[in-house]
Amino acid sequence: MKKAAVFDLDGTLLYSLEDLWRSTNQALAHSGYPPRTLDEVREFVGNGVGRLIHLAVPQGTKEKEEAQCLTFFREYYKEHMREHTRPYDGVPEMLANLQSMGIRTAILSNKFHTAVCELSQEYFDGKIDMAQGEQSGIPRKPDPAGLLRLMEKLSVTAQETVYLGDSPEDVFTAKRAGVDFIGVAWGYRSLAQLQEAGAVRWIRHPEELAKLLGKNQ
Repeated sequence: MKKAAVFDLDGTLLYSLEDLWRSTNQALAHSGYPPRTLDEVREFVGNGVGRLIHLAVPQGTKEKEEAQCLTFFREYYKEHMREHTRPYDGVPEMLANLQSMGIRTAILSNKFHTAVCELSQEYFDGKIDMAQGEQSGIPRKPDPAGLLRLMEKLSVTAQETVYLGDSPEDVFTAKRAGVDFIGVAWGYRSLAQLQEAGAVRWIRHPEELAKLLGKNQ
């Protein structure tokens, strides 16, 4: 019986790619670097903004210059992260359905913590019990520490938890925590990439989750 559903954020609950792409290119332009395409940024996201900028800047960029680019990105993104970002269709209803089933909900993201909390409150206020992003002392996914920490705070076991995401890192995170994984087929990575990482269950629309979990209750 599942008592908690933990979600990745970007590409799972929120379509945020365009704001990430625009903010990346603003940071690159500020540093005098060439822009990246939307598809390039799609492949860069998922491992935290530090990794995103590291992949986006030209190869061979000095560490100090990369750090300056990252600082600009963080400040710009905080001001512009709501311009084109939106929940995927059916996600708010999915979260409400889980709550009506008595299933607690949480977010685990590699995005920096303040942005995760602000976006969670902006788009899912009252529908998410707990949100956790990248912060000092907690390794990024696919290290399972963040997921284990959330489970402890939610007072649930691995067997009582399901983790949902759109990337191979999410698959690995769930596996290392001993938690069942369900992939989402609408995110930034393809279903084939999830399957190659070991995903054996997935949903193609948010409304499918309550039905899937209901069968196993």
